[in-house]
Amino acid sequence: MSYDDQNIFAKILRGEVPSTFIYEDEWAVAFHDINPQAPDHILVIPRGPYVSMVDFAMGASDDEVTGFFRAVAKVATAAGLDDDGYRILANAGPNSHQEVPHLHVHIFGGKRLGPMLVTNFK
Repeated sequence: MSYDDQNIFAKILRGEVPSTFIYEDEWAVAFHDINPQAPDHILVIPRGPYVSMVDFAMGASDDEVTGFFRAVAKVATAAGLDDDGYRILANAGPNSHQEVPHLHVHIFGGKRLGPMLVTNFK
């Protein structure tokens, strides 16, 4: 899948779509999900044009990878999620229900979360 520079996250990064960042640095930005699935539901996106974790890991510089994952940790810590725990999720591709073709990590917390996957799939 190639990168679509007209996706909503690319537009947010360019300032074409307003968003309130709760964190930003040279590697990443973070903001609250507009359709939260937990009391705390934060999205962290890299500033670079990456579609998935594989695209990011294979194409980003070592500084970008390190900076992004440090940003995810800083966001989770700043949100106060370290003590009670949180979940990190990154979807990739159509089978995962990735809705925006720009790598993004969901941080979920603020309550006891259920099981990760439904086990009665066919």
